[in-house]
Amino acid sequence: MYLGEEGYSAIDIIRYYYGNDMFINSADQIEGVPASWPGYDLTIGSRGSKVLQLQQQLNRIKRNYPALPGVSEDGIYGPGTAEAVRTFQQIFNLNPTGVTDFATWYSISNIYVGVTGISEP
Repeated sequence: MYLGEEGYSAIDIIRYYYGNDMFINSADQIEGVPASWPGYDLTIGSRGSKVLQLQQQLNRIKRNYPALPGVSEDGIYGPGTAEAVRTFQQIFNLNPTGVTDFATWYSISNIYVGVTGISEP
């Protein structure tokens, strides 16, 4: 029997097997989890919420890695943000271009999660 093909939702399938006495917690949005890579490189001239997120994460990482320069949290990818990214890339053995590509974005996100402890129970 394929419950999904019969129109059962994931929760319906779980309840089918485990009963209705289960509590299933849900949330519309999980706070504190970094957003995904924007799908394009961030570089000098980039603007917006993804740049602001990057700047905030770099400033938080700086508390644990003081060699990183601080950046203005203004949502504008200027020379200061590029230099902080370049320094981050050097520290974490990435190609030091100053451009936030896919690999750099996820490396920053990974270090951010580690230093903030948001992955801890």
